[in-house]
Order: sequence, then C-alpha cells, then structure tokens
Amino acid sequence: MRSFNFVVERDPDTGLFVGHVPGWPGAHTQGESLDELQRNLEEVVSMLLEDGEPKLESEFVGVQTIKVA
Repeated sequence: MRSFNFVVERDPDTGLFVGHVPGWPGAHTQGESLDELQRNLEEVVSMLLEDGEPKLESEFVGVQTIKVA
C-alpha cells in the first residue's frame, strides 16, 4: 500500500472541497464532503498508478504561516 500527501481547499464559489497531490499532474479531484473527496482522490491516484510510477515534479514539504502588519 502506498501513501501520498494531498492538499485540501474549499472552492468559494461552489463550496466543494478540492484536493490535489502536490507535484503530480493529473492527481486532483473534488467532492461535496471530505470523505467523498478522499474516495475520489484514491480512485484518481489508483488509475494514475496503472500507468506506472509517478514522476513527481515536486515534493510536498508542509505549510507555514507568515504575519504581516
């Protein structure tokens, strides 16, 4: 079993959750709930893995916060 980090955002216009695996073109989807988003992304990643090992363009490191005046 493989593990991949993914980023979740909410589209302000539709209210849908949008997720993508950083650095992996095509590894993105959306869902009305976080559970639906995760199921959809698992399906997308499984299909992409059928084509072979991913060639990630970048590696997810993390999220940081900045403060501005």
